[in-house]
Amino acid sequence: MEIAQLIAGRNPSDIITCDAGQPVREAVDILASKRIGALPVMKDGQIVGIFSERDVLYRLADEGTACLDMLIAQVMTAPAITVEKSTKVDEALSLMTQRRIRHLPVTDNGIFAGFVSIGDLVKSRIDEVEHEAQAMRDYIQTA
Repeated sequence: MEIAQLIAGRNPSDIITCDAGQPVREAVDILASKRIGALPVMKDGQIVGIFSERDVLYRLADEGTACLDMLIAQVMTAPAITVEKSTKVDEALSLMTQRRIRHLPVTDNGIFAGFVSIGDLVKSRIDEVEHEAQAMRDYIQTA
């Protein structure tokens, strides 16, 4: 299955993002109020990075609360590791495991098209395995 199938029907404009010029404090408020783990970081309509809980945690450990007044561009993980819509779910899962990340911006010929989490991908893979198992059970019962 391709990631395009996972994000079909999702409107990219509904994805919560932050701007590279925003203060960290504002992005932390978004993460907390929406109960999400990461935000795609945008600048001039392009994805330039990811801002995650880990970015906040590492900066708090190094610099204390002063990091909350810094700009997202100063603390985000950049450049963003992205996948194209045509990427297979298994390939994306492998990439996330290798890079130790939990969120991937999805692009369509370089244009931001979606955002997926490792949870989205694992759920998709479980659904696929369950479907295959059911098809096998049905086949055995009719044979």
